[in-house]
Amino acid sequence: MTDTSSQFDQHIEQCKTLFKKKTFDYGTAWRILRLPSLTDQIFIKAQRIRGLQTNAQSKIAEGEKEEFMGIVNYAVMALIQVDLGPAEQPDLSSEQALELYERKVAECKALMLDKNHDYGEAWRDMRISSLTDLILQKVLRVKQIEDHQGKTLVSEGIIANYQDMLNYAVFALIHLEQS
Repeated sequence: MTDTSSQFDQHIEQCKTLFKKKTFDYGTAWRILRLPSLTDQIFIKAQRIRGLQTNAQSKIAEGEKEEFMGIVNYAVMALIQVDLGPAEQPDLSSEQALELYERKVAECKALMLDKNHDYGEAWRDMRISSLTDLILQKVLRVKQIEDHQGKTLVSEGIIANYQDMLNYAVFALIHLEQS
């Protein structure tokens, strides 16, 4: 699992670099977004990836890698918003946002390592298209939980779903690099 851990870190570093650059350009304007808006952004990215995987032609230059990176970053933003709630105005410095980003990613990585231990890294035998479908399924679960105002009977909750989305997106990035 050492390889998985270092591969995870490598891809998260790329996502974090993009997050830093966008924070420089836009500040933390994402702080005004409510959770359903972030869920919808992840949905849009996952739907685009699915389209890229099924359509013969693409009219936008960004490919699967960039979209999976977007899912990682939107999932981190959602996890931060779960804790802080949406703000009326951007209220975090770049440094604060990055610190929260790193904290949320560390939580996701710990979960990933635990699940990899128990599942024997089964994701390595999965197709990227299956990871895309699982992300879409998780998004639809979160949308349903949001529609129920968080009231569920047996759900693992939105945090676990966002964490899984992030981890599946990183797995897809690892697969894309190896193909």
